[in-house]
Amino acid sequence: MQRPDLLKHRGHWIFDLDGTLTVSAHDFDHIRRELGLAPETPILEALHAMPESEAAPLWDSLNELEFYYSGKASVMQGASELLQKLHENGRQLAILTRNTMPVVKHTLRACKIDHFFPLDHILDRDACIPKPSPDGVKKLLDFWQADAEDTVMVGDYLYDLEAGKGAGVATVHLDTRGDVDWSEFTDIRIEELGELIGYL
Repeated sequence: MQRPDLLKHRGHWIFDLDGTLTVSAHDFDHIRRELGLAPETPILEALHAMPESEAAPLWDSLNELEFYYSGKASVMQGASELLQKLHENGRQLAILTRNTMPVVKHTLRACKIDHFFPLDHILDRDACIPKPSPDGVKKLLDFWQADAEDTVMVGDYLYDLEAGKGAGVATVHLDTRGDVDWSEFTDIRIEELGELIGYL
């Protein structure tokens, strides 16, 4: 049962990037093929599991591929309106992503939403243990000196929700296709970001 009052006064909002704030142009199947990985393999975890000498050139290739695709991203429907409303209401905004900082900057500029996120409010995969670990959420809570009860994690994938739940914050699942149920890790499920304006 979704609680319409759950998010009303929460002052700290953490967003995933690709697939949440932006419509990702990434072709992950192509990326896996370029890296020599099997279909459906978690890319970061696979590279981390390799010997450093084997993984190093693959990390370089991954960074180049991600940067290429990031410039093709577009803003998610409802994202600009939601971010503007949160900003006007004085909420703190952050991004927690499994991307790298150059890719994040490139993506945010391409989508024209970079002005909502100070650089010290963005944690990439090098700044914390990547999601689904709650490490990044907890680091943002420490940075803000905020309570979990005053914080929201918004994402489109299970890793986002697991990270949020692991840190004890409220979780919002953006399910644009309306066909995924991760209710165990989800407090509120939406199909369009603009819906969240009604929860504020």
